[in-house]
This record gives sequence, structure tokens and C-alpha cells, in this order.
Amino acid sequence: MHHELWFTALLNKLLGGVVSAGLVLIGLPPTAAAHPIPDYVAMEVLVILILLVGALMLRRKLSVENPGKFQHVMEVVVEFVQSLTDEIIGHGGRRYVAMIGTFGIFIVLCNLLGLVPTLETPTANIQVTLGCAVAAFLYYNFQGLRQHGVVGYLKHLCGPMMAIAIIMFPIEVVGNLGRMLSLSVRLYANMMVGELLEKVFGGLVPVVVPVAFMALHVFVSFLQAYVFMLLPAVYISLAVAEEH
Repeated sequence: MHHELWFTALLNKLLGGVVSAGLVLIGLPPTAAAHPIPDYVAMEVLVILILLVGALMLRRKLSVENPGKFQHVMEVVVEFVQSLTDEIIGHGGRRYVAMIGTFGIFIVLCNLLGLVPTLETPTANIQVTLGCAVAAFLYYNFQGLRQHGVVGYLKHLCGPMMAIAIIMFPIEVVGNLGRMLSLSVRLYANMMVGELLEKVFGGLVPVVVPVAFMALHVFVSFLQAYVFMLLPAVYISLAVAEEH
């Protein structure tokens, strides 16, 4: 039987009854009525709580004359995301900074959470990465619809000439759906394999090897978060691009 993490046990104790009732209400009876919240969901909740607390702390201590270290770090993050959107999306790209930056911060925290003793990496579960990929898919398609309208966006998916629309449209639809698979599997596979290697080799040689794999875990965590910002930015740029 899978050992339940302490934070998951706490959430199940506080909210398990409500969650079970809600699942039954929508026709999805939980497999364990007393413990309906799995570890990966609990870890996502923990990351969201960290983000909320961090945002409140940042807002309370915002200062133009005397900014603190946390504010300096977040300003660097915002400037990095702004430069990313300026380079990839171009004109009007900064309206998407909030969403793309949120993807990056949320995913990097999820990736790094497994380094904390008694916690685990939620992005090592396909359910989490697929949820993030679906959110990105819905977001960039919504932006495309808002930019072009329903008819204009459908024409946008039909290619440069209507004569080849019967070929291009299904290819574009399948390609768009494939982006969700690509985003979710890439992140999931990297974090799952990294965490597995860290446990296996750390158990075999518990002195120096764990440090090396922890450093690799940190590197991969930031790299995958960057990729998850980069690709949705590219998809947004394709969705909102004007035909000339």
C-alpha cells in the first residue's frame, strides 16, 4: 500500500469528507472514501499555498525606494518573462506575461518540491502535467479566438489558401491536440525519470551520488519550467499571428 504523505493526510483529514461528497455528486465515487485526495493533488495544493503566501508577502513589502531581496528576485523573473514574450510573440506579447510567468513559477516549484524531505514532485505524475498542458491548450486557443473571432480562427487553421483547407484543417487540429501530449509527456518523463534515478542510485551509494543527482534535479527542474514557458509562448504567437 502506498504510504500517504503527511500533508496529504492533513488535507484528507480537513477536506476528505467534502471532496468525497463532491466526487459522488458528480458521479465519480472515490476509490478510498476516507482518503480521496491523492499525494500529487496535495502537492499541487501546497504549491498554490506557497504562491499565495509569497504573493501576499511581496505585495505587503513592495517598495520603490527600498526594495527587498524578494522583490529584486521577482523583478528579475518578470523581466525575464517579458523579454521572452517580446522575442517570441512580438508586439502585444506582454499581455500574456502573467499566464506564461505563472506557468513557469508553478512548474518550477512543483519540480523542486521533491527535494524537500517528506514531500514529492507532483510533476512526476502524468495527471499533473496533462492538467498543465490542457490549461495551456485552452489558453492559447482562447487567445486565438479572441484575436480573430470564431470564423477568422477557423480560417487561420485552414492554411494560406482555401483550396487546400480540406487537407490543412484536419492536420492543424491533430497537430494542436498533439501539443498537449508533447507538453505533458515531456515534463512528466523528465521529472519521473530524474526522481527514479535519484532514489535508485541514492540508495546504492548514499554518500556523494545523491548530491550530484539533486544538482541534476535542480537543473532539469528549471530547464523544464523554461520549456513549458517557451512552447506556450510559441503556440500563442502562432494563434494570434495576423496573415499578411
